[in-house]
Amino acid sequence: MATKIRLARGGSKKRPFYAIVVADSRMPRDGRFLEKLGTYNPLLPKDSEDRVKMDLERAKVWLDKGAVPTDRIVRFLEAAGLREKATRNNPQKAQPGKKAQERAKARADKAAAAEAPAEE
Repeated sequence: MATKIRLARGGSKKRPFYAIVVADSRMPRDGRFLEKLGTYNPLLPKDSEDRVKMDLERAKVWLDKGAVPTDRIVRFLEAAGLREKATRNNPQKAQPGKKAQERAKARADKAAAAEAPAEE
């Protein structure tokens, strides 16, 4: 059975609250799970101790059994010191979108065209 350590959403509309669970990868996001490892409340400040609560010993047991953590859970495990901090590189993040690049190019062309007759 392929197991994952992932978030199961709870809480009301626009007030998310997540349970950190170990579930079969074929189960729905908020469906049946094998064990609840902790909670995550994204509405609390980032420096709050209550933002992420996780039973690290049980998480380690499940990782040793072969459970695969999701990206967000990997970040929590890195912060807790249970996993090596991976280097992330996303060079595309700082670039504007396609339409914005087209608008900027059009604006630059228009400015260059307006500047050319002014120089003559």
